[in-house]
Amino acid sequence: MPTLEAPDVAMIDYPDGSFGALPDFAADSYKDAYSRINAIVIEGEKEAYDNYMAIGTLIPEEAEQLEKLGKMELKHMKGFTACGKNLGVKADMPFAKKFFAPLHNNFQKALTNGNLTTCLLIQAILIEAFAISAYHVYIRVADPFAKKITEGVVKDEYLHLNYGQQWLKANLAKCKEELMKANKINLPLIRSMLDQVAEDASVLHMDKEELMEEFMIAYQDSLTEIGLENREIARMALAAVV
Repeated sequence: MPTLEAPDVAMIDYPDGSFGALPDFAADSYKDAYSRINAIVIEGEKEAYDNYMAIGTLIPEEAEQLEKLGKMELKHMKGFTACGKNLGVKADMPFAKKFFAPLHNNFQKALTNGNLTTCLLIQAILIEAFAISAYHVYIRVADPFAKKITEGVVKDEYLHLNYGQQWLKANLAKCKEELMKANKINLPLIRSMLDQVAEDASVLHMDKEELMEEFMIAYQDSLTEIGLENREIARMALAAVV
């Protein structure tokens, strides 16, 4: 059974100035872009809470554990809300809801059909791997308040990624076919979502190609941990570019 113990993960340490000058946090252009990026992380954490609670209905024996994971996400949501308030920015929540709609709808469809593997892939692997990689990139260019909040969030997110990895690893023999099918449908959504916010991310000094590269590394590492073979992982990764 997956546990809530954190894996041994080395936090990335980036020397000051190694990625160029920080953005102007007071600039109108920064605040405009931040209103959408901040909304995305707030909505993402709220979606994550809802998703973990929903997954608990499919695995009643682990509902308590999943509720603990979900409550972590609510704490993250509050932290990121505070980040926006610190900069005097109002999060564009309608944009964020529309942004997450494709993944949200796919998760809800899988939940209705009782497709636990698909639900775990979407929330505990795809979304968590993307969040971790994006947060690592963001930490390098964040304002001091947001940097501290985000560093704490990243440590928690590894617990969520680990949960999904361990469940899928333990059940791989019976869930591999659904896993690969769900990957083909949902992995391309990550790239399209990134494309939508590439311009805003650039204003925050976050490079689109670096974000995608970091995500694909984290995602393929997760698939390796789950127990998939290199050839299977390569075939799954192709879904991001075709």
